[in-house]
Amino acid sequence: MKILAIETSCDETAISIIDAQGTMPEVEFDVLANITLSQAKLHAEYGGVFPNLAKREHCKNLIPILKQALDSKSTSEQISTEKLEKVKIMLEREPELLKQFLEFIPTIEKPNIDIITVTKGPGLEPALWVGINFAKALSVVWDIRIVPINHMEGHIFAALLDKAGSSKYRVQNIEFPAVALLISGGHTELVLMKDWLKYEVIGQTRDDAVGEAFDKVARMLGLPYPGGPEISKLAEEARDRDIPPHPLPRPMIGTEDYDFSFSGLKTAVLYTVKKLPQLTPKTKASIALEFEKAVTEVLLKKTLRMIEEYGAKTIILGGGVSANKRIREAFKNAVEKTGDIALFIPDSTLSTDNALMIATSGYFRAEKEKKSNGEFITAEGNLAL
Repeated sequence: MKILAIETSCDETAISIIDAQGTMPEVEFDVLANITLSQAKLHAEYGGVFPNLAKREHCKNLIPILKQALDSKSTSEQISTEKLEKVKIMLEREPELLKQFLEFIPTIEKPNIDIITVTKGPGLEPALWVGINFAKALSVVWDIRIVPINHMEGHIFAALLDKAGSSKYRVQNIEFPAVALLISGGHTELVLMKDWLKYEVIGQTRDDAVGEAFDKVARMLGLPYPGGPEISKLAEEARDRDIPPHPLPRPMIGTEDYDFSFSGLKTAVLYTVKKLPQLTPKTKASIALEFEKAVTEVLLKKTLRMIEEYGAKTIILGGGVSANKRIREAFKNAVEKTGDIALFIPDSTLSTDNALMIATSGYFRAEKEKKSNGEFITAEGNLAL
């Protein structure tokens, strides 16, 4: 099965094409194309993602990326007037994308694609709609079924991908029940998986997501966006120089539930900064170190307690914040001590948003849900697992 995947949930425009072989869960994916274009530099001046700018950039970039991904041949065949009118209606709110679409798509042969998968949520709705409408337009012209994908499910599958060759991946089999900790700019969730594609959210953030907290603390310290990597660099510097950390709280670390709260930790950093006579490079490093330690300890303790309560044998760590070096190390060290828990963490290249995770998740969804009507797919910014 060949799958074309489209991801536009936030500030990465991404397209992937894979050839999937096998049956669930023993599947191998040959990656024919996997292209991601980040908008991070454009959003840096705003200190975060500006939704309408993200939408504009997706409209500009989808066709150029699709051109790179497709091994397309020119054709003289004409698309029917009926189909073109449908496309114009679907893309009427994305005029630049429509213009590029009409200039390119009618000039190429229909590609050898069986399924189109696209992120329907969660994410920024203006950005999501661009990808969804693009997928719908391609579906109409090429008569290919669309399978909508939950972005967070994509992050779970990204963590389960294992290299099986230069361009090949396989999905690693896991033992259920499993606990997935999903940490990103918009999410902090503990999810119970009792089987493939079956999820129950057990705990989540009550306010700021962990990635959002990283960005906000970085801004307080005068660091550029995105803040996560900058905090991590300063924390590493503090360790190398043996700089003692500033004391900060571990919010909700002892509560009986599995929820998180990072707003109080962020506020504690703000009060610490305000009390300081001067925010020196050394002080910045000290605060960054303690903030990273506090976040890591809370995430790890809640996850391990959930593993024990539900008798799980597998931890899946996914989402953009899973790229953090110290968080990865803390989970690896904890698992080594227990000796009977399997840990799955995505390759650093797959931890942030990408279309390969939407393609691989899409294969499993397409196999389970043989019918789906792409015409009625809508963007759902707060879509839950």
